Amino acid sequence: MTNKQQNPSKTKTLIVFILTILIGYALFIIPDVFFGVTKINGGKIGINLFFIALFQFFAITLLLHISLKILKKDWKYIGLQFTSFKKDALLGILFGGLWALLQFAFIIPNTGGLTRADINGMLMMYDGSIIGTISFIILGVVGGGITEELFNRGYFITVLKDTFKNYQIGLWFSVILSIITFSLGHIPTNGLEWFDILIPTIMYTLLFIFTKRLTASIVAHGFYNMCAILLTYYMYYP
Repeated sequence: MTNKQQNPSKTKTLIVFILTILIGYALFIIPDVFFGVTKINGGKIGINLFFIALFQFFAITLLLHISLKILKKDWKYIGLQFTSFKKDALLGILFGGLWALLQFAFIIPNTGGLTRADINGMLMMYDGSIIGTISFIILGVVGGGITEELFNRGYFITVLKDTFKNYQIGLWFSVILSIITFSLGHIPTNGLEWFDILIPTIMYTLLFIFTKRLTASIVAHGFYNMCAILLTYYMYYP
């Protein structure tokens, strides 16, 4: 996560960072609100999930491209590189798969199962069709695994830490703030929901920090989301 180009001032970096984060959160919310309010084509269900994923991916990557260009950085700077893809992919599948196994074999069945708010929320997004299920998976992998990792892990942590004079303080402040804001974005309302979001968030963050690449966290996040969507459908969809 280094860059040989001349670095902009820390003040400029911080301003660009804040604006990018605020605009980014708005871009994530816009398609949810649009389909949730208008109920066009059924709302947040079926093929509309594919459209949400596409909007989030292209809008956020364009935003990050512009932001990185202003900061005179490239995508490698925020950890988007594939020098150890096989190793990172295996790490991602391992950790994402383990969390999915723990969730659906032990945690969810013993904490309410079908009565859980998150399970009910997911069930409302299925329409029973193959296209709808594939669209849901695309949202989980592209909108979640790829786009959220680029934004919440790669960009957020890397850019914010560079606004600090002390590298270690900047890194850990950025890591903690990233974990908190990402978790809050999922609107947990009780201890169990905090547990369910904090554990994978910390896992994705540690994969990014220790590999210094986004590949493992993207694969872990996307693989878990895919497993969760398929397992929820198999175990709980009527």
